[in-house]
Amino acid sequence: MAERAERRLTTILAADIAEYSRLMRADEDATMGALGACRAIIDRLIAEHRGRIANTAGDAVLAEFPSVGDALACGLAMQQAMSAENEAVPPDRRMQFRIGLHLGDVMTRDGDLFGDAVNIAARLEALAEPGGICVSAAVREHVGTRIAAAFTDIGAQQVKNIADPVHVFRVRHAGATLTHPVAGAPGSPLSRNPGEGAERSDAGEGLVAALALPDKPSIAVLPFANMSNDPDQEFFADGIAEDVITALSRYPSLFVIARNSCFTYKGRAVEVRQVGHELGVRYVLEGSLRKSGNRIRVTAQLVEAETGNHLWAERYDRDLADIFAVQDEITEAVTIAIAPAIAQAERQRAMRKPPANLDAWAAYQRGLWHLSQVSPDENVLAEKFFRQAISLDPNFGGGHIGLSHTMTDAGSTFRLLDLGEALRTSEVSARRAVALDPADPEARAALSSVFAHHGEVEAARAEAEHALALSPNLASAHGALSATLIYSGRAREGLAAHGTCARLDPRDPRLGWRLHRMGFGHYFLGEYDAAKDAAERGIRAYPGFPTTYRVRAAALGQLSHSEAKRALDEAIAVRPEAFEWFVSQCPPWFRPEDYEHMLEGLRKAGWEG
Repeated sequence: MAERAERRLTTILAADIAEYSRLMRADEDATMGALGACRAIIDRLIAEHRGRIANTAGDAVLAEFPSVGDALACGLAMQQAMSAENEAVPPDRRMQFRIGLHLGDVMTRDGDLFGDAVNIAARLEALAEPGGICVSAAVREHVGTRIAAAFTDIGAQQVKNIADPVHVFRVRHAGATLTHPVAGAPGSPLSRNPGEGAERSDAGEGLVAALALPDKPSIAVLPFANMSNDPDQEFFADGIAEDVITALSRYPSLFVIARNSCFTYKGRAVEVRQVGHELGVRYVLEGSLRKSGNRIRVTAQLVEAETGNHLWAERYDRDLADIFAVQDEITEAVTIAIAPAIAQAERQRAMRKPPANLDAWAAYQRGLWHLSQVSPDENVLAEKFFRQAISLDPNFGGGHIGLSHTMTDAGSTFRLLDLGEALRTSEVSARRAVALDPADPEARAALSSVFAHHGEVEAARAEAEHALALSPNLASAHGALSATLIYSGRAREGLAAHGTCARLDPRDPRLGWRLHRMGFGHYFLGEYDAAKDAAERGIRAYPGFPTTYRVRAAALGQLSHSEAKRALDEAIAVRPEAFEWFVSQCPPWFRPEDYEHMLEGLRKAGWEG
């Protein structure tokens, strides 16, 4: 007897082979043999990603997955596997799958799937390129940034037998290019309104794919690839790229993309054209590191993003102890190659004091990663690694800078420590970093942040401006200035500084901090809709970051929005002790009138304080 139909939410994968009928007409036996081999691979991949095959018909496969992430990871793995299978096959005999993914409500009976959600997945499959994947907005939203893939928004598509348009995103492997525009998609030749909605990448929250080139030479330094079998060299390779970015940022004539944005491409075989397009730069530096015994080889090449032309390349074979000299050589050569105008610039060799012990550097790199995750647990781990770096090398400024930021976050954001105690430790760490190298702009920016949290506006601004004088392209220095201005009654100027900060680092993993600051700036100016939007973007990026919830609740309260009370409840629930602390006393970095303004919004949202 047939099972009773049941409903459930699931992720549906629909796949078929492009031009399958033509392949069958040309050679049925060969096509059936190739299909069997492909199906064996696909069936295995679906099982490995916790999927279940619901139906097959000829070349078509319908599968479901309990996890959106597993479904997309499976789709990407399928296309990678098929690409490898097709390498030795003549182009006219290749089996190229098209894949559609949708998250929706389905009915199940006897193991098969029914409903509009299945039909939408099938329509998405039809929109996909051969070898490509199309997903719905529901899939894109749930995946977030957990899957390393490039998303391109092709807009709302009207598809057969579905009443409402379906918002579609193309998904492709890093470095792949679009070859077949979808008819009617924004920006395609068949779009009804030429120029409507150019393609937009969603690889990072809030980042548009094409950023305008700055007026001056611009560069992104990609993470250097670790070609060694030793995984411990991964942090060493990262450190080389980071120090090159730091060195280049000291040149006023250059526009340098910050480390956080550059490192979103780590581990991806990405084309330089894509990097230039997404980060808005004219030049891209890429390189690799290979270690053998006590010798190390570093290669670097400078590429013009628009044309792909190689402008400069060099290889450095050195003893491992000479790695810092190699970094100086790379920095100097790159600056001369990309901008003749800076060829006469004063040589900048000692940009940051390197750690005497590479283990200290590795600990520092790990601490930076945990700090960027913006959560209480990750903050604790970041503190651990920064303290380890300091223990291994007390004269390495990076460990002290990282610890300063970590302690500020522990006291002001997560309430893991008493605020006074946390800020005292933070100030000691920042001052130690400045003492180690008074010309380190990161140390100055960290000290500015400490002063800002103490409410010492003039001192905070002076340190931020000092950092910018040392390194005009340092995103964190613009961010420190932005915070100082926003919390001192100059929100409009602060938002302008925030815009510069965001432009220099458009893919910062700590986007929540920027949106938090941006939300407060708009709120203080009475721009409540903009404050709400910034806060909501921050919440999506960092759901465990408590202050953005407060901004949203207060803004909705000022707008008399029906969701204000729910937003207030969420602001309390996400970190109750932090909310209680905030409403019980004015934080030292708030002006009294701005603090009362915030409480007014929270009261209008339903807080009974």
